[in-house]
Amino acid sequence: MTQLPDPFGVQPSGESCLSLVKEDDMNQNEAPMGDDMNDANLNADNAANFEWEYSMRRQMQEIVPRLWLGPYASALKTKEDELCRVGVTHIICVRQQIEAHWIRPNFPLKYHYLTLDIADTPTQNIIQYFPSVTKFIDDCFERNGAVLVHGNAGISRSAALVIAYIMEKQNLSASQAIRVVQNKRFCIFPNEGFRQQLQEYEPILKARGIP
Repeated sequence: MTQLPDPFGVQPSGESCLSLVKEDDMNQNEAPMGDDMNDANLNADNAANFEWEYSMRRQMQEIVPRLWLGPYASALKTKEDELCRVGVTHIICVRQQIEAHWIRPNFPLKYHYLTLDIADTPTQNIIQYFPSVTKFIDDCFERNGAVLVHGNAGISRSAALVIAYIMEKQNLSASQAIRVVQNKRFCIFPNEGFRQQLQEYEPILKARGIP
């Protein structure tokens, strides 16, 4: 059974880690994260029944109803049938400018796109994008649509954006929201700077009157 370790910097060890933390074709750090708080009851049923296979990192997962998170591979033209099957109408494409020639909208006439230039570096200010992402997802849901959020590997940048959305909509701390997302996509691992900014987002939400 897959175990969920510490989300803020303590990486797992042992055989469960070795099956996940491999150097894949995108050279991404896929060390998993979990909850460093006493949230044993949070999504306990999901965690108890959750099994992750390494190949699943190349697929998209539904984090909450109609909100999907995955790698760029899940938004390729070859995945059009799958996107239609799950009802995707909106796509958030996350890349930095240097990646734009290979990470790009593939269905600009079919889906509503939000394209964000975000570098996967600890110094990147990602908080500034949280409001526009929230609005885009909310607009999608108001139209009874579904949204896919993807970056390159679906591990750091796109995961941080989804975590921030879950924090706001479910009134959760950063570590709790990470647990929610990881229960569906175990390989997420926002970089150190993004994890710090997610923690800093907690008082921002409280100041806005979100518990």
